[in-house]
Amino acid sequence: MSGIFFDARYIRPTFHDGISRFSANLFAALSRLTDVTAIISDEAQLDSLPAGTRWVKLNAPTSALEPFAALRLNKHKPSVVFSPMQTIGSLGRRFKLILTIHDLIYYRHPKPPANLPPLVRLGWRLFHLSYFPERMLLAGCEAVVAVSEATARDIRSNRLTKKPITVVYNAPEPSQPSSGRSKPTKSLVYMGTFMSYKNVETLIRGVALLDGYRLELLSRISAERKASLENLAIEVGADVGFHNGVSDSEYSNLLNKATALVSASLDEGFGIPVVEALEHGVPVAISDIEIFHEIADSAGFYFEPTNPASFAEAIRSIEKQPKSPAELKVQASKFNWDASAKQLLKLIQSL
Repeated sequence: MSGIFFDARYIRPTFHDGISRFSANLFAALSRLTDVTAIISDEAQLDSLPAGTRWVKLNAPTSALEPFAALRLNKHKPSVVFSPMQTIGSLGRRFKLILTIHDLIYYRHPKPPANLPPLVRLGWRLFHLSYFPERMLLAGCEAVVAVSEATARDIRSNRLTKKPITVVYNAPEPSQPSSGRSKPTKSLVYMGTFMSYKNVETLIRGVALLDGYRLELLSRISAERKASLENLAIEVGADVGFHNGVSDSEYSNLLNKATALVSASLDEGFGIPVVEALEHGVPVAISDIEIFHEIADSAGFYFEPTNPASFAEAIRSIEKQPKSPAELKVQASKFNWDASAKQLLKLIQSL
């Protein structure tokens, strides 16, 4: 066995999160262009990959065996291995390696996700104390992939590597034909985590300034975080709905009848929900940060992320001068998995 190997071990069969979707969709698109072998750690991951995918099995990426992953892969004689993360063990490798950086958010906002085990959270904090571990990981590859120009600039400005950096854009989940945009109701949709840098508090304070509007928080949320945000909503008089997770069809239906998808995030590596909303022809009211300008460009309505009044004014601007669904969909079409796979294949062939 030889050729291109793709590290698909970050696909999560029980919870298809951002890195899981990135892995599955990019693999599927790349496999339409060339022969590619999946590296898996659980055969259930094959359910998220095209039928008939060729695969090899390795330890889970969180295993104590991970530093020796390359030594185990050598026997399969890959020519190039692509990883959608940057932590695959490269010790003793006899193949070319491409690593991926999605963002550098956790250096600026080092608090780890609360759902991680205590030892993993400790390791997370230690890893993000300095850029040294990141530089060591990137020293063990031939090339680096970034999921946006903003992330690529971030990597360069922090001098994390001298290796070539190629942008392979993230993209939305391939969508099923939509029933179409409904007449907008006074609902605002938020899809994303509730970590502190997501700054959901500004959305809650801002919706309290808008007559008749309801903020729909769609994602899973811990009981503790929910209680905190519920208390804030009561304090400021905001109408907020907590969905604690929705299906793809529910998400699509809520988007189609919303005035806008909203995000007050202080930091992002990409912003999948923003592109998903544009793909539906739904306006986006989003933070005035670099990455959102990159992906939404003139299709976005921007606001100062720590200013609730600025957020409320962005929603009023959408009411007064909405952009056409066609214009929004054109912007979204710039991000698709086939184009990203072609960019990745071009990089692979250049090594």
